[in-house]
Amino acid sequence: QVQLVESGGRLVQAGGSLRLSCAASGRTFSSYAMGWFRQAPGKERELAAAISRSGESTYYADSVKDRFTISRDNAKNTVYLQMNSLKPEDTAVYYCAAANTIVSTPYAYHYWGQGTQVTVSS
Repeated sequence: QVQLVESGGRLVQAGGSLRLSCAASGRTFSSYAMGWFRQAPGKERELAAAISRSGESTYYADSVKDRFTISRDNAKNTVYLQMNSLKPEDTAVYYCAAANTIVSTPYAYHYWGQGTQVTVSS
């Protein structure tokens, strides 16, 4: 079992930056690839970024590439999402999730956090 708790979401102006954190419980954090999903009202949940177990491999959706950076600290059982040059269309609830490998479908992720709201004002 892995429990995930996100933090760092808030209201920010367009062009600003935020760093989301996701703290995991349990000793098996390094056994999982981690993803940051987001879901805007009326839209499907989409994978924004993901990182492999070791942190050597990453994935970014085209919509966030060159603006978001995912990283992890296995010693601290934490995964981060640094978000720069934020746009109003980045407004969503952001979730972290754990899977066996980097995949884009949310159905492959076994554990989920409760989500943190990011709102970008224009």
